[in-house]
Amino acid sequence: MATVITMPRLSDTMTEGTVATWLKKVGDTIKEGDILAEIETDKATMEFESFNAGVLLHIGIQEGQSAPVDSLLAIIGQAGEDISGLLNGSAPAVAVEAAPVAAEVPASNATPTAAPAGIQVITMPRLSDTMTTGTVATWLKKVGDIVKEGDILAEIETDKATMEFESFHSGSLLYVGIQEGESAPVDSVLAIIGPAGTDVAAYAESLKTGGAPVAAPAQSTPEAAPAATPVATAATTPVVNEGGRVFASPLARQIAKEKGIDLNQVKGSGENGRIVKSDVENFTAAPSAPAVQAAAPASAAAPAVKPFVPAGSEFSEQIKNSQMRKTIARRLSESIFTAPHFYLTIEVAMDEAMKSRSVINTVPDTKVSFNDMVIKACAMALKKHPKVNSQWSDEAITINHHVHVGVAVAVEDGLVVPVVRFTDQMSLSQIGAAVKDLAGKARNKKLQPSEMEGSTFTVSNLGMFGITEFTSIINQPNSAILSVGAIIQKPVVRDGQIVVGHTMNVTLACDHRTVDGATGAEFLQTLRTFLENPVTMLA
Repeated sequence: MATVITMPRLSDTMTEGTVATWLKKVGDTIKEGDILAEIETDKATMEFESFNAGVLLHIGIQEGQSAPVDSLLAIIGQAGEDISGLLNGSAPAVAVEAAPVAAEVPASNATPTAAPAGIQVITMPRLSDTMTTGTVATWLKKVGDIVKEGDILAEIETDKATMEFESFHSGSLLYVGIQEGESAPVDSVLAIIGPAGTDVAAYAESLKTGGAPVAAPAQSTPEAAPAATPVATAATTPVVNEGGRVFASPLARQIAKEKGIDLNQVKGSGENGRIVKSDVENFTAAPSAPAVQAAAPASAAAPAVKPFVPAGSEFSEQIKNSQMRKTIARRLSESIFTAPHFYLTIEVAMDEAMKSRSVINTVPDTKVSFNDMVIKACAMALKKHPKVNSQWSDEAITINHHVHVGVAVAVEDGLVVPVVRFTDQMSLSQIGAAVKDLAGKARNKKLQPSEMEGSTFTVSNLGMFGITEFTSIINQPNSAILSVGAIIQKPVVRDGQIVVGHTMNVTLACDHRTVDGATGAEFLQTLRTFLENPVTMLA
């Protein structure tokens, strides 16, 4: 029986989508997991995969066309199947592929409780294209608070980053469905907002037990919010709030908790006064602070202290896996077990690169790192060896003629890979500025999903940690990743003489399904030529 595919809701605010590109055409065989199309949302262009197998029988939205969420996008079924009834609406009920975020609450046979007037059910948003569950890192509002449209409700930890989630409704926060630290699937009931004093206990319980939401009756006159002291928002957060909420990143809160620092005393340097990691790390308590503050009552929250463990005693602890850590584990396992890896290592003389970098950095307001030079050299080498800039699928090898280099960045919870787009078209200083900006966002958990998508090749550098050589797991769907070691000083032979030189080892991990050994070796030879003769990268 044919399956109807509808326009998915790929972001929390998406109401319509535009088909940027169809990757399948009518008549193509579709496998579960195949990418059907690239859908442009209000935030990014994302790949949309099929959850069904069969033949693509019909395309309902052409490339460049826009349509509301849940519109007929495509039909998948058996070859030659008659779908005229589905197209003209005369066919009986058919299986409809659920859009990843379209349904607000799962339906069941439970008798639904009528929704109180004027309330809005807020569900766990899908804040990245691969997100299936989310964790509430921090609630920035509490039950009873007045919420304005645009206020930040909570910080949601996805599989890629921790993001602020703002309210699209105004009213009073009546109910919180997912507590701080708890995880729940996308579309789970996150909160309920409505007129102050509205009793939503029974309705919230019915949602938890599976009752589908019932539309609230229309109100002729919205209930006005009671007069109150304005609630602090991200745009107006004071440094000292005298018991009010202070806006700070989750990492800043964690560090403050460990150090016993009162965030009310910390001045935020982030956007709109937001407290970030460096603010807490550089904080010094005012000299006038009374000494008795250090002696908190026994019931007060205290920073976690590792218990004393006598010598010879066994001790272990469990750390709950974050969504990011789970995703890293899943994706790297998929990569190493599905892509046949092989590794090629080459030594590069870095003396000329060191001289060139010193000259470049004498230019005012210019700061180029060795990693920036490696990224530039990779981008140029990829243009000469596009087979390395490819990706595998069962049907075909896709060779990318655009170069988007992913740069592995270590963060507190693991590793993220922001993407420098059209890297080959950028100068060294532009690459340096882009990498610095993206790395800063990554460490402050400010990266957007669109900034981590679309890489065609990846660079991972551990040289700054003194690691001279290592291998990396390919960042799928890339076909290769370059591991960059430290620059070391050692004796080398040049023109028959032993001299002191500076060298760097780089290792290319290749997917043998797309990149042959000779292809990888030729890429590394070209890369070495660029790095050993940096002036060639400026031509």
